[in-house]
Amino acid sequence: MNMATPDTSAKVPFVKSFYRSQISSFLATAADFGVYLLLFKIFHIYYGLSSGIGAAVGALISFFLGRYWAFKKKESGLATQALRYGITSVLSVLINTAGMIWITKYFNISPDISKIVVAILVGVFFNFLMFRYFVYR
Repeated sequence: MNMATPDTSAKVPFVKSFYRSQISSFLATAADFGVYLLLFKIFHIYYGLSSGIGAAVGALISFFLGRYWAFKKKESGLATQALRYGITSVLSVLINTAGMIWITKYFNISPDISKIVVAILVGVFFNFLMFRYFVYR
């Protein structure tokens, strides 16, 4: 163990961190969708921009839930985690937004349905793995 940067927290087991991460993602996604629906349905802001803003809000919520609960890595450097999370979040926002726009445009599917499909795929196959092995390692 490196005495300069002690991290006394044990790594949360894979399955437990997966479930906790999915619960955290659900809560963050609820906030994401709430912002999206408010901006798109109430204020009539372009669905792509509304989705991007909602995803950014959800990312902030997800960071703190991941750090303090899902992966329990609060002893690790906040700045390092925040930077890694920022990189992951920017990529996630881009993938979510581009995926939603692409599915909506090329498959003529409602933006709401496109957003749900893309959010699930990105959350399970991109975000969780990046969080576990890059952000909160």
